[in-house]
Amino acid sequence: MQRILVIGCSGGGKSTLARKLGEKLGLPVVHLDVLFWKPGWTESSYDEFRPKVAAAVAEERWVIDGNFSRTFDLRLPRADMVVWLDQPRRICLWRAFRRTLTQLGRNRADLAPGCPEKFDLQFYRFIWNFKRTHDAMMEETLARDAAHAQVFRLRSDAEIAAFLSRW
Repeated sequence: MQRILVIGCSGGGKSTLARKLGEKLGLPVVHLDVLFWKPGWTESSYDEFRPKVAAAVAEERWVIDGNFSRTFDLRLPRADMVVWLDQPRRICLWRAFRRTLTQLGRNRADLAPGCPEKFDLQFYRFIWNFKRTHDAMMEETLARDAAHAQVFRLRSDAEIAAFLSRW
């Protein structure tokens, strides 16, 4: 595996898994949040963001962490593996909230500089509704556009640990 996508709900462990896969397989890790966000939590336009994603995807080897479904058309054709972390929403919400409590005001490595961790009710609402708003689209997109790739849908920490132990 040379090109791996890690997708799923915020708080589900995408960045952690991407880093671990990168270490185990010697692959560079790209966090899409770093490419998308500007200082002060300012969003990039898709005209700014898409060329950055295209440049990352053009590389021969990578692990890319993040959803940004409007760039699936760039990423899925190049991926040879897709790992969908489909953790229960209570787990995702708890982890995101705990991360806020422990990292409040700090910049994380998987976010752009100038985007410190903050308390954000809209973000927690997004996590709570993620399965309802995204699962069907992700299932359809993967079935249609990722038939060439190995696809893993991991629904628990135990499944993630077992998956990692294979590499």
